[in-house]
Amino acid sequence: MPIKKLLVAFTITASLLLPSLIQAQNNNLITVQVNKPIAPIQPTMWGVFFEDINLGADGGIYAELVKNRSFEFYKPLMGWTVTQSKFNEGSVLVINRQETNIANPRFVSITKDAATDTLGITNEGFRGMGIKKGLRYDFSVMYRQQTAGLTLHAELVSMAGKVIGSAVINPSPGIGAAWSKAAVSFNATDSSLSGKLNIWFEGAGKIDLDMISLFPEDTWKKRPGGMRADMIQLLADMKPGFIRFPGGCVVEGYDLGLRYQWKKTLGNIEDRQLIINRWNSEFSHRPTPDYFQTFGLGFYEYFQLAEDIGAAPLPILNAGMACQFNSAEVVPIDQLDPYVQDALDLIEFANGDANTQWGKVRAAMGHPAPFNLTMMGVGNENWGPQYIDRLKIFSKAIKARYPDFKLVNSSGTDPNGERFDYLNTELRNMNADIIDEHYYRKPEWFLANAARYDNYPRNGSKIFAGEYAAQSDHTVSIENKNNTETAIAEAAFMTGLERNAAVVSMASYAPLFAHIDGWQWTPDLIWVNNLQSYGTPNYYVQKLYSTNKGTNVVPALMDGKSISGQDSIYVSAVTDKNTSDVIIKVVNASANVVNKMISIIGAKKLSTIATVTVLKSNSVLEVNSFVTPDAVSPVTATMQLKGNKLTATLLAHSFTVYRIGMK
Repeated sequence: MPIKKLLVAFTITASLLLPSLIQAQNNNLITVQVNKPIAPIQPTMWGVFFEDINLGADGGIYAELVKNRSFEFYKPLMGWTVTQSKFNEGSVLVINRQETNIANPRFVSITKDAATDTLGITNEGFRGMGIKKGLRYDFSVMYRQQTAGLTLHAELVSMAGKVIGSAVINPSPGIGAAWSKAAVSFNATDSSLSGKLNIWFEGAGKIDLDMISLFPEDTWKKRPGGMRADMIQLLADMKPGFIRFPGGCVVEGYDLGLRYQWKKTLGNIEDRQLIINRWNSEFSHRPTPDYFQTFGLGFYEYFQLAEDIGAAPLPILNAGMACQFNSAEVVPIDQLDPYVQDALDLIEFANGDANTQWGKVRAAMGHPAPFNLTMMGVGNENWGPQYIDRLKIFSKAIKARYPDFKLVNSSGTDPNGERFDYLNTELRNMNADIIDEHYYRKPEWFLANAARYDNYPRNGSKIFAGEYAAQSDHTVSIENKNNTETAIAEAAFMTGLERNAAVVSMASYAPLFAHIDGWQWTPDLIWVNNLQSYGTPNYYVQKLYSTNKGTNVVPALMDGKSISGQDSIYVSAVTDKNTSDVIIKVVNASANVVNKMISIIGAKKLSTIATVTVLKSNSVLEVNSFVTPDAVSPVTATMQLKGNKLTATLLAHSFTVYRIGMK
């Protein structure tokens, strides 16, 4: 071919190839513009949602080891067994004083006629009692002697039946109607994953017992009667912006008589009225007949916990509606005032001066300073016009007294459909402060909806992604797993939440805790047994977002577009004015390694070193466990920048966080 024709052919070919080459280069370049902030990130952006499900409170973060300590379960001796050498029908009687003590009507009366007989009662704990060698245990009991002569022996018994700790309680010699409290401490001589508490009686006589309690010494902040430290530490490590409590469906109850009433969770422990936990019999596939709420963990303790871990409190109150999954029960509109008053009184309890009615209650419990409550939720997963009618009454009353107070409103149970559309329209017409959206869906849904909020209105009502978790099987399936696939899908979805911080002001995974032998719902963020706790891959995703929150969203673009699934890549970027860092979060949801170049534009000067944290595993089905709690957990290293660029090698099914200083 002549040279002239060859040059012409080469020029034509090059002109045809050049756009595709440029396009390929653009598709491999992620541009982060740190000098063009899009929106501020709220301090509350990433939080935690606590509900007493899966033995989350009693048997969970509330460190009490005795189940049914005041004999108030519907089977009064549930959790207790009686041992005696000589059968005596009246040796252990449950006495009900309903008319004189509504909050705590029952106690046991122990009668031992002969010193030579043996008589004891044993408590099994919550799926056993976790006992730690060398740790101090604090035992207490309320008692009233009818006749003198009995000495109490409290023993910790291991799974093998060995006594691994004991103490003796000698009641004071007084006899009569007055109740006294005895307390004694002793150390465990061995460990047991599933121990028991045995109380046996020496001598002969008659004594009444109530509020039989056993706490480990190592509670959170060493508070007597406090919370389980390892579980709370996992929350504190997340540095959550808020904690939502007490739920969840427990707010509503099967019926209004079993709704959560915060005022009944205050004061002395023995004066807090127990109720059945609504998860007691919700699922036929996971019945839990021994699941109750004793309220040793009450609203004061929730507020205290929020303060301890630096999280804003977000209480949720009943809107005058029972759980709509269970019933259609509502309080009549003309009888709603007490429910509204509960909301107003809660704000006063949290924030009021110590001279106010409810501020005085808070101060008397040990916290004279206010808890600085700025928001609350009215209703949980409620729907329909009956919810809107009641919500309007709550909103009017609360805003009249506290105009700047923020209210979180329910958008129902699903992120789409007629129910959602109706509520979303009505709430926006009401100028709702915050709309609570929930999504329990397959991983594919989370990947497909990472751009969900890209076109939401920037002004008006904000979004609380209040409950979400990718379901490896299907919602309410006992086969759901906290595996890498679900965690990566959630991480991808969260890039869209972060990118749209102008719309989304809060987000939290749900549920939070699950006991390995007492759960009703899965998946869950943190799993525990009686001695151990571990975070799931999903936990580490939440933690990486929360501890790398930043203060402002900045553009992260590929080929001029937000990155939400192109090449199975999902990206968000923020700057942190407190640390002068740029933080880039990148998810590779594909099964292949993907290489990208990240270019950081607009910084006067960048550090030459980036901190790189990667969450990945060898299989999308991999999970953490008590044996391998860190099997899927973040690994941190450093890498070199070349000028303002870094080469990103994105591993298959991975979540990577790049943190770079801007000098």
